[in-house]
Amino acid sequence: MNPLNSIVNISSYKFVTLDNLAARRTTMRDFAKSLQLKGTILLTPEGINMFLAGSRESIDTFLANLRSQNEFHDLETKESVSDRQPFRRLLVKIKKEIITFGVDGIEPAKRTSPKLSATELKQWLDDGKPVQLLDVRNDYEVELGTFRGAVPIGIDHFRSFPEAVQKLPDAMKDLPVVMFCTGGIRCEKAGPYMEQAGFQHVYQLDGGILKYFEQCGGDHYDGDCFVFDQRVTLNPALEETDVQQCFACQHPLTLEDQASAKYVASKSCPYCYQPPEVILADVLERRHQAIDKMVSPLPGSQPYENVRPMNVPQRYDGLTTLDFLDALHPHFGKAAWRTKCDSGLIRRRSQTLDANAVVRAGDRIEHVLPQTVEPDVNGQIRILHEDDALVVVNKPAPLPMHPCGRFNRNSLISILNEVYRPQVLRMCHRLDANTAGVVLLAKNRNAARMIQSQFENGTAKKKYWAMVHGVPSADQFACDARITDKPSASGGRKVVESDGLTARTEFTVLKRLENGTSLVEARPLTGRTNQIRVHLAHLGFPICGDPIYANLSPDFSADAAHADLESEAKQTLDVTAPPLCLHSIELTVQHPLTRDPVTFRSESPAWLDEVSF
Repeated sequence: MNPLNSIVNISSYKFVTLDNLAARRTTMRDFAKSLQLKGTILLTPEGINMFLAGSRESIDTFLANLRSQNEFHDLETKESVSDRQPFRRLLVKIKKEIITFGVDGIEPAKRTSPKLSATELKQWLDDGKPVQLLDVRNDYEVELGTFRGAVPIGIDHFRSFPEAVQKLPDAMKDLPVVMFCTGGIRCEKAGPYMEQAGFQHVYQLDGGILKYFEQCGGDHYDGDCFVFDQRVTLNPALEETDVQQCFACQHPLTLEDQASAKYVASKSCPYCYQPPEVILADVLERRHQAIDKMVSPLPGSQPYENVRPMNVPQRYDGLTTLDFLDALHPHFGKAAWRTKCDSGLIRRRSQTLDANAVVRAGDRIEHVLPQTVEPDVNGQIRILHEDDALVVVNKPAPLPMHPCGRFNRNSLISILNEVYRPQVLRMCHRLDANTAGVVLLAKNRNAARMIQSQFENGTAKKKYWAMVHGVPSADQFACDARITDKPSASGGRKVVESDGLTARTEFTVLKRLENGTSLVEARPLTGRTNQIRVHLAHLGFPICGDPIYANLSPDFSADAAHADLESEAKQTLDVTAPPLCLHSIELTVQHPLTRDPVTFRSESPAWLDEVSF
């Protein structure tokens, strides 16, 4: 290491009564910053504690300035050098205590246990003097190294020290006890407390392990010493070692630990590793608790002001508000829209719009629905899987995927985005409100785009189970009937001989039941709206509970059938109505992170409970 280019690291503390902490903080921070020092300085009413690193000149200048103040004229430091800056930034904090202890009446500025210098301790150990060494550091620090024969206090945080002292054997109370820690600061409070607890001969190693290394090297010490910066540990020559620290649990990691399969940089190590299934189970339990709280009661069940946005397309530029509304939603009726305008329920930028006001392309018009109460839905949403890219849901039914029609807050995406807030989930594909089963949502735009493209190009593999009226004669069959791209008034689609969208669904009979129904597996190779429902009805096997297609006969005329059914059809069933017996049972996609195929499968639907395989 080139001394001219090396970084000087200092650690220092002093128990002394301090006031004007805010002013001291500002002055000290600005001065240290001007010297390009990094590290942490703690200012408390009981004194100062600091770990700083910088050039030799900057460190000396800072210490000279600090020692020019009466409170710090005799400030001592421990030094080491490194070839890199071990701190990311400079922090100057105000705290209640230099080192958190939480015991009243312990005031190191007034009294501490007798100090034993590093050279004296070495001499005692060289001479074999009977003495009990007591390591007051945390267990993970002790694991990396300690004095031979030392007794670890057995804690994972210094706040636990008083409780640990009560467990020490009574025989130690009459022995000479030499406490030690990294730099000595913890012993300043530990010593007086032990004396109060009845220990007769308590000493503290002055300057701690680091001062011992500086003056005596590694004699009588095995291993390294943990330090609270990016160097993690120092050996007795005060050199940085190969030990790293776990980002997740902060446990120090030896080279052996780092070689473990359980060590994943920034995620886990052998000390905090949990099997993926255990982590997932914990995550899902917390998600389900949040979902259950969110839907009890359903978010749309309480009256609220529902604001429905409408964007003005270019083709409607220059129309009056009334003409725009009637053109966009003609089924509502012009008279009804005029009443809305006259009642102040049509707004632009929170300002009410007159029926004759002109709208412009790009305007966002708001339709206000006061005291909205939404119909009930099935809120039993369950998460099947979650990772850094995807959330896989078993969607119940009836439940719309997104805000539409009579539903806004009572929709899958609205509920989940409240649960996952501030994260915004993105839908990768859609199921009908009355269809239950596997749904994929993405945690970011890139993952959503990749999954959506697989549904669009047909590489996503979908499997549905459906209970149908009738008994197909063939075990396997398919349907290639074209489907209209425009919905009827009921929202349904129909089969056409030409001018429709190409569609193909393959079917396998899983079970033929004595009651004249059958359980079939459907595999849509295209993604047309209502495709499985339309194809099965067209083949003469409509799905049980289907509010649009279930009553169609095998030789139905699509136009006539839809005309008859539109008055009764519902896109979202009442929660008390018999269910649509269609369930998305399985999805296989290429995972957006690993690019490997993954399959997600839901549990069997409740309507299948009576069927035995």
